[in-house]
Amino acid sequence: MTGQAYEYQDGSTTLEGYLATDASGKAKRPGVLVFHEWMGVSDHEKTACDDLAKAGYIALAADIFGKGDRPRNPDEAAQYAGRYRAGDRSLMRQRAAAALAALRAHPQCQTDKIAAIGFCFGGTTALELARAGADLKGVVTFHANLHTERPATAGTLKAKVLALHGAEDPFVPQAEVSGFLAEMRAAHADWQFVQYCDAVHSFTNPAAGNEPHKGFAYNKRAAQRAWAAMREFFKELFS
Repeated sequence: MTGQAYEYQDGSTTLEGYLATDASGKAKRPGVLVFHEWMGVSDHEKTACDDLAKAGYIALAADIFGKGDRPRNPDEAAQYAGRYRAGDRSLMRQRAAAALAALRAHPQCQTDKIAAIGFCFGGTTALELARAGADLKGVVTFHANLHTERPATAGTLKAKVLALHGAEDPFVPQAEVSGFLAEMRAAHADWQFVQYCDAVHSFTNPAAGNEPHKGFAYNKRAAQRAWAAMREFFKELFS
């Protein structure tokens, strides 16, 4: 397996993600886009890409913010994420689509077998890409914000959806969950929604710490269960 920085373009904007794949041959393999949390591409997303590459996929951690454009702290991260979450999320969808095009253009990618996953802000991004009608087999969200101003509609959403959620996440209230499920039903989506006990926001990221009373914390058990659920979902998508 090899992992390295990977540049691609959104118009005149240079984006720098991280690409992981099997370097031992040129055989094509299913592709997975990995969308980052609000701090940008970090070790968390790179590790996910490495694990996916070891499992037989080609994985691209997409860069939504732009090369060299990274928040330095959580306050800045909130401002960055706000730029893309606000309004109709057109730029978020545009940057996500640029990443999809970059992965699809890679010679090792099976272009008819691509999925997208995302963590927190990245989970929202993956959902927005699917809502826009992108040609994806499926999307997987980990502790994502689920609300949108541009919900999926019947006939537009092509991807199957697996949403993996912390049952005690204070940043995604039950009303938001209910709205998401109603959206999926109205769109006639093929969806699954899984909640993990004792898990709060950011439960897959070891860097989130171990103080769940803050509303975000790593939960090893939930993280392992969620990753296993994603792996089974991929078996279904790519069989």
